[in-house]
Amino acid sequence: MLLAQSAPAALCRFFAARASPSSQGAREQARYAVAAAVERLDQDRAEPREVVLTPQLVVRGSIAEPR
Repeated sequence: MLLAQSAPAALCRFFAARASPSSQGAREQARYAVAAAVERLDQDRAEPREVVLTPQLVVRGSIAEPR
């Protein structure tokens, strides 16, 4: 039995996307998470804390050359 493919699915075989994602800094997130957990346990901190990390752009094929 042959299954019919949709047009977008069939075209995907010919297209290799080189998206440029942003890195969320998993190691840095982990360091902050462990430090916060230790602080809560050792120092009885109960109030929430917010940490904002700066994402980094991972340049790949979807970024145009500078003009």
